Amino acid sequence: MSTTPSSASLIHLAAQRRLPPHQYMDRATLAWIRDSRPDFPPARTPALRPRSLDLLARLSLPPQWWADRRLYTSLHGVRHALRTATFAAVLAEANGLDDSDAATATLAAAVHDCQRLHDQDDPGHGGRAAVWLAANAHTICNHVGLTATPRRISRAATAIRLHDIPYASFTMDDVTDYARAEPIADVLKAADALDRYRLPKLKWWPDTRYVREPAFDSLRELAYDLVLNSEEAHLGGADGGAAVRSALAEKGLV
Repeated sequence: MSTTPSSASLIHLAAQRRLPPHQYMDRATLAWIRDSRPDFPPARTPALRPRSLDLLARLSLPPQWWADRRLYTSLHGVRHALRTATFAAVLAEANGLDDSDAATATLAAAVHDCQRLHDQDDPGHGGRAAVWLAANAHTICNHVGLTATPRRISRAATAIRLHDIPYASFTMDDVTDYARAEPIADVLKAADALDRYRLPKLKWWPDTRYVREPAFDSLRELAYDLVLNSEEAHLGGADGGAAVRSALAEKGLV
């Protein structure tokens, strides 16, 4: 059940600094996102390799994977997870990652926020999700058709743990861990940032200063359109997976 008052939109609550613990898209906020469309440079919609397309098609993420099921349909829920996984697959393609690393980055993106406790700042949720992934690796990988190799789970868990820690705040231990999973961690941080067009303040939208991905700017328009189209489909009654898949089809990604 939504904890956002029915009479208040996220855009108005954000302006008043009164965003609730659990936040759900509404039509007024979506209209504001549509009206705030940035000027994007021309960009080509990327093509995805068959293995990435197959993995994205398998990413049916069950509600029980979320620590708090109220978040399953919230701003950090299943639609955010599936869009972030898509951006991770696209960035992996742009970076020339091999099939195994592309799949690892996509998997990490799909579950990176599932152990959040609420939609506000939640320090440490990356660490909780990393522990959850390691504890449930075989179940999760079997569900999406991947093999839970030690290398895959270690690198995915490391990227997930680091995704909510700014690069500038890395400790020496973080730097050591990052060195073991750098391409996966960079992809996840950038993929997560690309989905920030769903947030109800312009200053929270994607910012190149906080990522290390050369392809980031070229994917802004795709990211914005996927947010807009999938959130529109969701408000029209589509469930999370169907909403994102319809948006991907509109952009020719599937």
